[in-house]
Amino acid sequence: MSAAQSRSPNVVWQPGRVNRGQRAALGLVGAIAWLTGLPSSGKSTIAALAEELLVARGRPAYVLDGDNLRHGLCGDLGFSAEDRSENIRRAAHAAALLADAGLVVFVALVSPYRADRERARAVAAAAGLPFLEIHVATPAEECERRDPKGLWRRARAGELSGFTGVDDPYEPPSHPDLTIDHTVPPEVAAERLAAVIERIAPRPAVTKRVVPAGGPGS
Repeated sequence: MSAAQSRSPNVVWQPGRVNRGQRAALGLVGAIAWLTGLPSSGKSTIAALAEELLVARGRPAYVLDGDNLRHGLCGDLGFSAEDRSENIRRAAHAAALLADAGLVVFVALVSPYRADRERARAVAAAAGLPFLEIHVATPAEECERRDPKGLWRRARAGELSGFTGVDDPYEPPSHPDLTIDHTVPPEVAAERLAAVIERIAPRPAVTKRVVPAGGPGS
């Protein structure tokens, strides 16, 4: 148990009044697609394109991007192994809440360590949510060539420490649910990812509306 978990004693989960079956009747079925890969591998680009595809088809989706999370929810964390692990833990629980609400959640994080990714999968499993581990398998040389944020260059120059791929390790998935090769165009990769989501978490036909407990007009 992490320190963050041990600081919240005497709490009980508060169930809502709308269950997952009622959300499914609205066509809302959530899932988590966890995209991992080296910095600048293309995770965020593919996730954003897949999100756009699903939303255009009428299916709610959302991207939890690593940089965006560190602007708020994880803004107090650095890049030590311990902080990286806590970053993954928070992202996993945030993704599970969104997926429980019926969204397809694309998590785009380097998430370099297998053990942390397995813990993220366990969070989804405990909630009964589909979870996909997606390896965006772009070689370090190609990531460094792209380097849109200049981070690889700064790490090579010694201006950044603990940078994954330079002086911190990356542990690729042993058995990813989907591997995306760097030679595949992002648009094609996004289509493949969306297709896998639709297969493992198919969206049912909308069968009814959920009426509030007080009835219409309450």
